[in-house]
Amino acid sequence: MERTKDLNSTSSRAETGAVAPASSPSARPGVVAAAVYQQGQRIRDIRIEEAGEWRTHENAVVWIGLHEPDEMLLHQVQAEFNLHPLAIEDAAQPHQRPKLEIYGDAMFIVARTAHMKDGEIVFGETHLFVGRGYVVSVRHGASSSYLAVRQRCEATPAALAHGENYILYSILDFIVDNYMPVIEVVQEEVETLEDLMLREQLTKVDIERLYMLRRKLLRLRNAVVPLVDVCRRYEHIDLPGMDSTLQSLFRDVTDHVRRVQEDIDALREVLAFAFEASVMIGQTEQTAIARKLAAWAAILAVPTAIAGIYGMNFNDMPELKFQYGYFVVLGVIATLCVTLFALFRRAKWL
Repeated sequence: MERTKDLNSTSSRAETGAVAPASSPSARPGVVAAAVYQQGQRIRDIRIEEAGEWRTHENAVVWIGLHEPDEMLLHQVQAEFNLHPLAIEDAAQPHQRPKLEIYGDAMFIVARTAHMKDGEIVFGETHLFVGRGYVVSVRHGASSSYLAVRQRCEATPAALAHGENYILYSILDFIVDNYMPVIEVVQEEVETLEDLMLREQLTKVDIERLYMLRRKLLRLRNAVVPLVDVCRRYEHIDLPGMDSTLQSLFRDVTDHVRRVQEDIDALREVLAFAFEASVMIGQTEQTAIARKLAAWAAILAVPTAIAGIYGMNFNDMPELKFQYGYFVVLGVIATLCVTLFALFRRAKWL
């Protein structure tokens, strides 16, 4: 109770001007937002230098958002929350695989983000430090801002009162939800390629686009699948500071991630089938052309063979002196050619 009273009194002094207001987060490069919350209510914005002191207050949680911070800022955050050096080293170096690591009573989570930009899938990365009384998010690359997450949490104080684990759930849920628009855009492109394949043969450009879509879906799958294991671990209460009442929320995130994984796998299979179908259609058309060429070659072989035989210029060849021999030969050639044409037409070679 003394800690709570001290927190309230400090907040009152800040509002009356007795305490200097915290500087704006945007005043320092790399810091997007830094605030302290108590019982789900936002108390005030704070400086990084104050974070370690505020997290010790009862029922208080410090939420800091960073975007591509430098090493000096990361080490300052490390000193405030006593973060593990290996976690700080990972946070300073992007391109980490999604994972969940536990260091004492603190957790370090890596998640990959994805969104559409100019019709292409752009990947980013988010590192999360979660411990008693604090959450620090570190964004790298082209990832969406978590301002919407902060606003949504602040709009539901009863839920935000659950503390750092609810904030973690909200961020992971936001990351997973942002996968869906990407899936929808890719699905539209896949359906377009399918329709095009059914109407006409795919061109080289279409096949290249199909291959690029498969490669991007593979990258997206590599970002999503490890997150399934991360979220599954949160369904259990053996993690530091885990509130059993939040298990259902993390179970819901796990279900969403699995659905995204299933959608990705389904789209990759459709693209594989589309490519195979395009190859089969091409082979079928080539076979049809080869049959036509073979049929016409067989038809043309008849007059060629007969003309070749009678063009050998031997003196004792039969029918050379026959008055109507030329017309008989033409009639035989025409009869044989028409007969072969009818047979090939019946066999659907022509």
